[in-house]
Amino acid sequence: MSNCKAMILGCAGAELSAEEIALYRDQQPWGFILFARNLKDEAQIRNLVQSMRDAVGRQDAPVLIDQEGGRVQRIRAPMAENYPSGSVLGALYEQDKARGLRAAWLMSRLHAFDLTKLGININCLPVLDVVLPGGTPAIGNRSYGENTATVAAVGKAAADGLKAGGMLPVMKHMPGHGRAMVDSHHDLPVVSASIDELDAHDFLPFRQMKDELMGMSAHIVFTAIDPENPATTSRKVIDEVIRGRIGFDGLLLSDDSSMNALKGTLGERAANIISGGCDIVLHCNGVMEEMKQVVREVPLLSGKSLKRAEAALAGFSPADTSSEADLRAEFWSLIPAA
Repeated sequence: MSNCKAMILGCAGAELSAEEIALYRDQQPWGFILFARNLKDEAQIRNLVQSMRDAVGRQDAPVLIDQEGGRVQRIRAPMAENYPSGSVLGALYEQDKARGLRAAWLMSRLHAFDLTKLGININCLPVLDVVLPGGTPAIGNRSYGENTATVAAVGKAAADGLKAGGMLPVMKHMPGHGRAMVDSHHDLPVVSASIDELDAHDFLPFRQMKDELMGMSAHIVFTAIDPENPATTSRKVIDEVIRGRIGFDGLLLSDDSSMNALKGTLGERAANIISGGCDIVLHCNGVMEEMKQVVREVPLLSGKSLKRAEAALAGFSPADTSSEADLRAEFWSLIPAA
């Protein structure tokens, strides 16, 4: 793995172009990420995933997806059931803790059934952002709710369900996206809460899950910590908060570097992400000219970042022997009718 670059890349369509194959082969991204544009049917997805791994010559190259449920669910019916949003699980937990935890675990375990048969092995879940009233819909009902204890408990159950199914979770968006009032896909959110407020509220779910192997940063400026740079490119936020106050020492991915919250060219963004302290640059949209800028600025995995990447790939457990049919029936029996 020491010849891998510290990046995860997407692709443009449902199969790789010759140019994409050559880029992957020559530049050796650590892993890949899939979006709805890449997903047509099961056989096609399996072929695409295999062609990605073949291009880099590593059958253990990680392949990621955002399969949360609700609005953010890349694979949908008929390939996967249309699952509820995180807010449904959080509301269920607040009515009946045991039922809510079981539903969260089951939904993630079902994600694992859906995804591992396609060759996908990392799901960017749980969303540990604690939302505030009036926050941007970019998070909204993706969150488990407004209560920190609810978000932490339901998020842990969701992560455990993925791991029981042989997958790895990615906590997002560190150190907390719930206070954002604008969508970081389009604008840069600025949060002015004090460090004490953030520590007691936003950081808490991440602190309680600090031993997970992977996390994703937030493109948000926290003025109480670093008024100049969003968390993704802020050495102060990453060192003092994510690594310090939260205590996370796992593999830290940036959120998508092509989102407009970040300034500069794609190459400048990639360089800033690495210099800020993220381990991995994530670039999702599959635009070749942007990827060429990214790969020029991203270094080989080395030092602590390499060790964290190795620990992540060593962290997969074999899937349990649960009956898929039984778990599906149980899950839907717990979810209130729409």
